Amino acid sequence: MNLETLRVIAFPGAPNLPLFAAIEQGFLAREGLELDLTLTPSSVFQAEQCAAGHCQIAMTAFDNVVAYTEGQGAAGPNVDPQYVVVMGATQLELALVTSPDIKEFTDLKGRTLALDALATGFAFVLSEMLERAGLSRDEAEFVAVGATPQRWESVKAGEHAGTLTIEPFTTIARRAGSNVLQRSSDLFDTYQGGVIAACKPFVSQHPEQLRGYLRAYLDGLDWVSDPENHAAAAELLQARMPAIRPEAVDGVMRNLLNPASGLTPGGGILRAGMEQVLDLRTRHGPSEQALTDIEKYLDLTHMEAVAKERSA
Repeated sequence: MNLETLRVIAFPGAPNLPLFAAIEQGFLAREGLELDLTLTPSSVFQAEQCAAGHCQIAMTAFDNVVAYTEGQGAAGPNVDPQYVVVMGATQLELALVTSPDIKEFTDLKGRTLALDALATGFAFVLSEMLERAGLSRDEAEFVAVGATPQRWESVKAGEHAGTLTIEPFTTIARRAGSNVLQRSSDLFDTYQGGVIAACKPFVSQHPEQLRGYLRAYLDGLDWVSDPENHAAAAELLQARMPAIRPEAVDGVMRNLLNPASGLTPGGGILRAGMEQVLDLRTRHGPSEQALTDIEKYLDLTHMEAVAKERSA
């Protein structure tokens, strides 16, 4: 059987587990697909790869879709990945992880904080955390470092005082002696973190491949979420992310399978969580007017078709 290759680019992290399961359990192959998976070092690199046609699907933050749609992407105005959200992925709990000497927000004054880029959703979450703690934006310096592994390593090495992490890096950092000052779930009832975004030319030209990918992802999500597969799923996560120590994997899995902090059941769209993302970008970003229209970032026709197939 000849398999069609899909080029997917994702951030490193535990939320990729349904995708790993789709590969290992043969769900993608069943759809006639094989994956060329790239783990991106930053949102800028991810957007550049998609804009250049090197990748067709991005497992990315919803705010990245908003940013590039609005011409505010961190890669600059000449980079347009033509993102559109085709399915939800995660609630995504962001943790403000700091070096051991930082015990409260006031300790961050005059220090540097590592981010993926300076005008992304994570930066706006961090700005919101500082503001609510009584710190002005200029009392700590934001520095663009890259994706979560690079950011955590920079804090671990003492280069920066803190960063925002997702699992498994939050657990890894905490076990290494870092502090967690706050989590995004402490501030927001819901926050649309990760989504499956496709490049618009791919959506229009290859709808069956896209639907095959969504079916395989959802089968991977079902497999990961099945309590009978917990041990096997944890083993798969460790195999794919060996930095997770055995004693930490159960905690990572609990966080990942909790809809309030991890994977979204059924790949659902969190509309209130998307509104939260738009509100943060409106208040902390470069927008000259309020962002309120969620629909302009979405094309859920393929997700809805796949859901209808699966429920028949």
